[in-house]
Amino acid sequence: QVQLVESGGGLVQAGGSLRLSCAASGSIFTIGTMTWYRQFPGKQRELVGAVTSGGSTNYADSVKGRFTISRDNAKNTAYLQMNSLKPEDTAVYYCHAVLRTTERNGWLSYWGQGTQVTVSS
Repeated sequence: QVQLVESGGGLVQAGGSLRLSCAASGSIFTIGTMTWYRQFPGKQRELVGAVTSGGSTNYADSVKGRFTISRDNAKNTAYLQMNSLKPEDTAVYYCHAVLRTTERNGWLSYWGQGTQVTVSS
């Protein structure tokens, strides 16, 4: 059984910062790309950015220069550092990972449960 658990969400004023974590646990053999998405009320999830197992990153234009994604492979954890937050960043943030377990062949897709980020003006 594999779980992705996000943490670090909350309420912050505009211009502030938050750091989200996504911790993977369970029978993990290796983790590939870890991706952050967000979902606004009534909208589909949109890509925030991703980090490969080698540490390469990419970001949505809307967050470039403000958000930074990193990971600690030893801890099976990805991070989303969010600076200069705006009210329009208010959303539920989800973590996604593709990984291989010790129990099954092939790459599998997992989602976290999401964490709410609210930015007040």
